[in-house]
Amino acid sequence: MHWHARQIGIAPTRRPGPAEPRIDKLAAGQEPEVLAFLSENVTRTFGIVGFIRNNGLQSPHNPGTFYGCRNEYGQLEGVALIGRFVLFEARYESAIEAFARIALQHSHIHMVLGPQDSVWSFWSYYAVGGQKPRRFCRQSLFELRWPVEVRQPVPGLRLATLEDLDLIVPSHARSAMEESGIDPLEVDPSGFRDRCRRRIEQGHTWVWVENGKLIFKTEVMTDSPDVTYLEGVEVSPEQRSKGYGLRCVAQLSMTLLRRTASVCLLASHRNNAAQSFYRTVGYKLIGNYDSIFLQENTKGGR
Repeated sequence: MHWHARQIGIAPTRRPGPAEPRIDKLAAGQEPEVLAFLSENVTRTFGIVGFIRNNGLQSPHNPGTFYGCRNEYGQLEGVALIGRFVLFEARYESAIEAFARIALQHSHIHMVLGPQDSVWSFWSYYAVGGQKPRRFCRQSLFELRWPVEVRQPVPGLRLATLEDLDLIVPSHARSAMEESGIDPLEVDPSGFRDRCRRRIEQGHTWVWVENGKLIFKTEVMTDSPDVTYLEGVEVSPEQRSKGYGLRCVAQLSMTLLRRTASVCLLASHRNNAAQSFYRTVGYKLIGNYDSIFLQENTKGGR
């Protein structure tokens, strides 16, 4: 299926001219320049934007190192986060190839995520000599803009506090395992709990709790004037099929749209129920994303 360029942004092309791009690590203080570059194509860059806005370009909380690709005039032509995660945006194919060469120096990449066209361009350079794939996932990118249908309110929907942490950790772990096939509470229980704690402290986790039981939970991973990205939307298994998720997502989306131009999220291409659910709220399908989960190497690299 082909998608209109306006919907998912312009795919990278071959760079004109013979000059090779220059790749450098990005430094603290360069955030305004980098965010300006990424804002030109927000439906493709919300993931990278989220990490930068939450943590800055240099932070131990980022799952990797940020790199910039520049032309002979010093202008940005690509930005990548490379480490445990690989996320990138590039105007030209040569930048993707350069980012793939850097990724080959790492042996602990967990996931490559991005628009379908860019991910497979990256993979064409990375696959020979890189980590082996463990799982391929196709995800549908949904977006919501005004207007939003008003539904029955949920007075209990609120930002989470640290008192909710023990309820949130297993819920978010369930969402992560459904996506990646790996239970984070088995491979990194302390680190995963710390990440959940930090999201709460940053005001990024929304919950509905009644009588000490979690009914609904989601995470705001990117919060910017251009786009807000939701992740880990979950209704507790015993509370499903009651309309709670529909009410919560609709109400939260309306709240977020008062400060952002659009709200977006990803749903598994195979999960027809989830896709139907988001369409009912009012979300529209605008493109395809792919994620490649990798087998971790035990030798070499960083």
